[in-house]
Amino acid sequence: MTDRWSRFAPLIGVLFVALTVVGIFGSGESPEGNASSAKVIAYYHLHESNVKTFDIVFIFAFLALVVFAAVLRSFLRRAPRAEGAAAVVLAGALLMAAAALIGTSIELGLAENITHLERSTAQALNLISDEIFLPALCGAFLFSVGSGVAILRGANLPKWLGWVAIVIGVLTLVPPTSMPALFALLIWSLLVSILMFLRTGADSAVDAAPLAAGGA
Repeated sequence: MTDRWSRFAPLIGVLFVALTVVGIFGSGESPEGNASSAKVIAYYHLHESNVKTFDIVFIFAFLALVVFAAVLRSFLRRAPRAEGAAAVVLAGALLMAAAALIGTSIELGLAENITHLERSTAQALNLISDEIFLPALCGAFLFSVGSGVAILRGANLPKWLGWVAIVIGVLTLVPPTSMPALFALLIWSLLVSILMFLRTGADSAVDAAPLAAGGA
């Protein structure tokens, strides 16, 4: 069971990306932080069931992110010089997930209780839900830059993926490019997930070869 988990665990990254894409395109665009109270209340009245459904999808997506980051950290730290940077990867994912889950919880609360909330309260909660995104961007920065540095310090992934990760991390903190950078991070995570899966399989085959020869 342990060997099977080690073999397929990298594909948790594919699950994270898939759930995130479903959540993004299924949930639609929620009111911005500066939206009027009337707009906030109208949105959550009209989209209550949709918000609840896809917020649950986001919850599972960011839980998958934490597991993926743990798997990625284990993979990266096989290179001794990448140990410190690999720890930053998991820390960044935890920060990103915590911020996203807090924002999602606020959205769920708005959707479930919108008929019982004062207009000013609904507007304030919507503002908090929108602005909590900043810690998520900081987490994405740490996750990306930590991954990039670990790869450049010897982890078993193409060096160009390391440079791309560092660029993505920097761009997440630049307001005009934050959202494109996050989409780029999804693509990067998908590529890394598949590459880790393939390379873990290749390593397993190499390790198994001497055992098979010895048995013969």
